Amino acid sequence: QVQLVESGGGLVQPGGSLRLSCAASGIFFSIYTMGWYRQAPGKERELVATMTSGDSTNYADSVKGRFTISRDNDKNAVDLQMNSLKAEDTAVYYCNVKRYSMNYWGKGTLVTVSS
Repeated sequence: QVQLVESGGGLVQPGGSLRLSCAASGIFFSIYTMGWYRQAPGKERELVATMTSGDSTNYADSVKGRFTISRDNDKNAVDLQMNSLKAEDTAVYYCNVKRYSMNYWGKGTLVTVSS
């Protein structure tokens, strides 16, 4: 059974930083593309960042230069370092793993950027 558990969300002031972590179990982690997505209130879920099994990364334009995705295959974990946070980054952040037709989601962690 595949499980993805996110952690690290919370309330942060504009300009601040947060680090999200996702622990995966039940999969051969290193062969999957890992990613972070987010869904703001009233909006559709959108891609934030992904990292392939070959460590190629892809970022949404809105987070380039501010967010960094990383993975640790030994720990079956993927992190998202978020710097220079803005109010518009407020959303529920979801961890995702995918490979071909296999696509799994975590339950999400809330990030609120507010003064």
